[in-house]
Amino acid sequence: MAEEKKYSAQYVREGYTGDDVQDGTVTDNSDDLQRHLGNRQIQLIAIGGSIGTALFVSVGGALNKGGPLGMLLAYTGYSCIIALVNNSMAEMASFMPVSGGFIRMAGHWVDESLGFMAGWNFFLYEALLIPFEITALNIVLRFWRDDIPVAAVCAAVIVLYGACNILAVKAYGEAEFWLSGGKVILILILYTFTFITMVGGNPQRDAYGFRYWSNPGPIPGDSSLARFEGFLGSLWAASFCIVGPEYISMVSGEAKRPRVYIKNAFKTVYWRFGAFFILGALCVGIVLPYNDPELISVIDSGEKSAAASPYVIAMKNLGINGLPHLVNALLITSIFSAGNTYTYCATRSLYSLAIEGRAPKIFRKCTKNGVPIYCFVVVMIFPFLSFLQLSKNSANVLTWLINIITAGGIINYIVMCGTYLAFYKACKAQGLDRKTLPYCGWFQPYGTWIALCFEITVVFVYGYSTFLPGAFTLESFFTYYTMVLLAPVTFFFWKLVKRTKWLKPHQVDLVWDAPLIDAYESSFVTPPVGFWTEMLQLIGLKRNVPVDKRVV
Repeated sequence: MAEEKKYSAQYVREGYTGDDVQDGTVTDNSDDLQRHLGNRQIQLIAIGGSIGTALFVSVGGALNKGGPLGMLLAYTGYSCIIALVNNSMAEMASFMPVSGGFIRMAGHWVDESLGFMAGWNFFLYEALLIPFEITALNIVLRFWRDDIPVAAVCAAVIVLYGACNILAVKAYGEAEFWLSGGKVILILILYTFTFITMVGGNPQRDAYGFRYWSNPGPIPGDSSLARFEGFLGSLWAASFCIVGPEYISMVSGEAKRPRVYIKNAFKTVYWRFGAFFILGALCVGIVLPYNDPELISVIDSGEKSAAASPYVIAMKNLGINGLPHLVNALLITSIFSAGNTYTYCATRSLYSLAIEGRAPKIFRKCTKNGVPIYCFVVVMIFPFLSFLQLSKNSANVLTWLINIITAGGIINYIVMCGTYLAFYKACKAQGLDRKTLPYCGWFQPYGTWIALCFEITVVFVYGYSTFLPGAFTLESFFTYYTMVLLAPVTFFFWKLVKRTKWLKPHQVDLVWDAPLIDAYESSFVTPPVGFWTEMLQLIGLKRNVPVDKRVV
């Protein structure tokens, strides 16, 4: 059972103890998960969930297709769209920080069938990305040497993922805190490299500035159609790279003081989009031309190692030695962190399905540390797919599977937007003033409608190249659209089996776990601590400041 504390009913209600106290029991959650993730861990998990290998490696493909201007416009525009999604998700998750996040909200506030579809879509999306990251890790190691045993690396990474996730959630949070810190250091190094070298601080003493914006030019292509298709290529890359709200939503059920810390994590997403994705796209367009021969070579060969990173290519072009090795080492921590997060989210999404009756009840079993043990066991089967890379043909199958579920991420955002619109209408119908919520989204519901329409358009047209004359094959069609087809299948399957109904605004349960969450929040006797206070405590400063003390 979740960690239990005894509180007086009057203390929880009014904030003090008295003589006429009645003892009761308040749990952290209505399920068996435990709230052990502190502020600094949540903030770094939020950063780690936003930054993946695509920001360092795959961004080269976006540069090649859209050029520096097309890529910058694509990454800026898509960041704004996901910021609108984040604005919606922040309001819901701060108000109702439940296990399973947006998956369970979809079932409770829209339709049980939507929750079923969202849960299985997210589970498959996360679980199948784990072996992909392990495969990427092996490829990155080849930057140093080719004789590293692939099977040994796969086995070691699987063991480490298991160790990080089988222990209490606090162990996962601590591991992800340090791993995500490595990502931040890597980004700062690459930004510093960009600035110093563009003003002439390189072995060639070449102050190249924004040279590549004029030669070969801002956008490739000799016609308006070609340039527009190049921009679309950058936009599809951005839709794969720019993420974040879903990961904060998934940890909200295990976060301390979620009404404060989860809200703060969502609020920092906006500046992270600017600092990481928009600025990152600008830097890539500065350090490398879109027609660089080595960049084209690695894209054509499908190489995904650190050698394919536009930053590493730029370092080689400038004759800088040593720094590419540091980038590769930090890239390894970035890839490992991504797989670790996918393992956590896949486990929690399967658990959220089980507690709502959309997966077998056996998956509700948790250890005394609050880890869904059978969900964990099932999820740990998926990393073994990484051994398929031992056979070249089988590795192609793995790549095909990963391409299939790419649309799953966009479907997640469509579900979030649809759920928020139902939540907004329910608040209006039931007289709940949204301004009283921990986080009140701005420009609602118009911002959500904009994001929803945009994401629906993207999910249907991002595979448009399949339908070009002479390009259609069944393999390419299913690569792009399997998840798009699977989503309505799972939705209508559950609707037919369970005879579920689309909830009307006045039928939506806006109370749900709110009383329990309110009581949990009221159990703290010390004020919330800031992120930098906790960081200073790591090095021995401000140890006198109490952190998240609760009445017992």
